[in-house]
Amino acid sequence: MSPHWFSTHVAYTMAKYGMSMCVLGMAEEFRSQGLAVNALWPRTAIYTAAVEMLQGAAASQYSRTPEIMADAAYAILCKNPNTCTGNFFIDEEVLIEEGVQDLKRYARFPENADNLISDFFLPEKYISKL
Repeated sequence: MSPHWFSTHVAYTMAKYGMSMCVLGMAEEFRSQGLAVNALWPRTAIYTAAVEMLQGAAASQYSRTPEIMADAAYAILCKNPNTCTGNFFIDEEVLIEEGVQDLKRYARFPENADNLISDFFLPEKYISKL
C-alpha cells in the first residue's frame, strides 16, 4: 500500500483495496470447488463515461478502449480454474503472455498509443513504462 493513494481520495482507495481483499478471500474460499476468482486491472485509462466525467473529454485521446479488458478477461477465463486463482492481472501483461504483440489497436487514437494515461493504484514499475 502506498500512502499517496489515500491522500486525495481515501474512500475510493479503500473500496479498491476492499475488492482486492475479496479476491484473495474468495479465491481461497472457493478453491476446493474448482471456482477461480481473479482480479483484472487496466494498465492505462480505459475510456468510459467515468473517465470523461473525472478527466474530461480530452482524456479519450490518451485512453484505451474497453476491448482490451474484454480480451484479457476472456484469456483469464480460459485458464484452468484449479491452477489460476487468487491472482491480480494487468490487462496488457495477460495479452502479451497470450501472444498479442501490437497493443496499439486498443488505443482510442493509435497515434497516441505511446502517451497513454496511467491507471490508478499501479506499482511504479508499470507507471514508468508509460
